[in-house]
Amino acid sequence: MEKKPLQIGQFAEQSRRYEEADVLAFAKLTGDDNPVHLDAEAARKSRFGQRLVHGMLAASGIATLLGTRLPGEGTVYVAQNLKFLAPVFLGDEITARVEIVSIREDKPIITLTTTCHKADGTLTVQGEAVVYYP
Repeated sequence: MEKKPLQIGQFAEQSRRYEEADVLAFAKLTGDDNPVHLDAEAARKSRFGQRLVHGMLAASGIATLLGTRLPGEGTVYVAQNLKFLAPVFLGDEITARVEIVSIREDKPIITLTTTCHKADGTLTVQGEAVVYYP
């Protein structure tokens, strides 16, 4: 099947609910054992009042979309900036979204806005990705 040409305004999104097992696996893989993610009592005493999903775990849906959906297979990051705007808690469903905002004509490079939001619409992550695509 032939791929459609990429266009400004084209987007992809996916949703995922982050649970205990996800946070534990991420902590083990990365070594990020900050108590606000892993210790319910420490998290309760924090300004958030409960355990947080790691910010980079919550934002990882962006990378998944870039590498599998838009632009898709073979895509490689050139740059990514992220602003973490609201906490993500265990059990939150997060929708990641990428949208093409520019396509270079001289090189196979595109820029996309990147966002993550909760099911209630709360924006949790906002940024921009620049990717190379084959």
